[in-house]
Amino acid sequence: MKTVTAKQHGIDDYITGFPERIQRLLKLFRSAIISAAPEAEEVISYQMPAFKYHGMLVYFSAHRSHIGLYPSGSCIAHFKEELSMYATSKGAILFPMDQPPPLELIKKIVSFCVQENAQRAAEKVKVTKYKLQ
Repeated sequence: MKTVTAKQHGIDDYITGFPERIQRLLKLFRSAIISAAPEAEEVISYQMPAFKYHGMLVYFSAHRSHIGLYPSGSCIAHFKEELSMYATSKGAILFPMDQPPPLELIKKIVSFCVQENAQRAAEKVKVTKYKLQ
């Protein structure tokens, strides 16, 4: 497994540090996220690939036996039933590497996070305008 000792330069650098089989999985996750959030900015944060759209949107990373997806806790709660077959916590979803990733579910989760972040940003603008008046 890859250990990160130096700051990553980008998601491509992160992905190429893994064996080919894991690279394929990471590329599938990345493509699903981009498909659901085409306007999101790719970044490395906490030494993991991440996407920003009106704030942090979602992170993902490879581990020994799973790919972790890290959306907001409210996203995980919203999809609780659909995620029942996966290990989850307050802020993480663990997708086993020995199973095909549920790309449509990942897209739905990311789309939900996009809507949530956009709504939060719109509310923030409303509050700021109200305070200025």
